[in-house]
Amino acid sequence: MKLRINGQFMDLDEKAITTVEDLLHSLDLGVKTVVVERNQEILLKEQHAATPVKDGDTIEIVHFVGGG
Repeated sequence: MKLRINGQFMDLDEKAITTVEDLLHSLDLGVKTVVVERNQEILLKEQHAATPVKDGDTIEIVHFVGGG
């Protein structure tokens, strides 16, 4: 499956990655520190496990980092 993630195309295993939550885990991103947009729709954290990812989707991931 080919996804566009933060402007870059990535080929991913569609059998291993079926949801946004799977995608975040495969990228080693904590679900508590990111905001995800799928095809121009912002997803709530509660939606990550139930939202499918499909070939051709555009995903934007914003990762928050604390500091000062």
